[in-house]
Amino acid sequence: MRIVGQILLAVVGTLLLTLSAKTKVVLGPVDLSLQTLAVLLIAAAFGFRLGVATLLLYMAQGAMGFPVFQSTPEKGIGIAYMLGGTGGYLAGFVVMAAIVGWASDRGMDRNPVRLFGAMLVAEAVMLAMGFAWLATLIGADKAWTFGVAPFIVPDLIKVGLASAIVPAVWALLPKRG
Repeated sequence: MRIVGQILLAVVGTLLLTLSAKTKVVLGPVDLSLQTLAVLLIAAAFGFRLGVATLLLYMAQGAMGFPVFQSTPEKGIGIAYMLGGTGGYLAGFVVMAAIVGWASDRGMDRNPVRLFGAMLVAEAVMLAMGFAWLATLIGADKAWTFGVAPFIVPDLIKVGLASAIVPAVWALLPKRG
């Protein structure tokens, strides 16, 4: 029964990721979504293994053409979308989940300061991966201008929010373990 519960959690996680991808905030030249917030929360709540598995399931859904990503039409375009400008960020989401999940498994999810540090590292790695991939497609200057700079402040806010929410929620719940 435990495996059924984990599969259910992973599916619910991918639904949350899809909803967060489709929730757009238009600020300037790029749309912002709540995906990074969702990745951070899922990874902290699920831990390393289930968090990474959830993100890999999400990527598989996108690769199969399901419209799970931010700008995909009703009938998703699969691998082609994943190899476009957002490819590095999508791969970075998996690494982000691994870093935050690892930190969560070690108890950092109970302390907002330690969790903030882990989430900040995860965010920086994800942005670096996105930047590196995007720079190969459009050049470093444009990749920085359109793929990193507009996201720094909003993503710092999401990291702060997630690192405050998770320990607060754990404090309200009975001890797990």
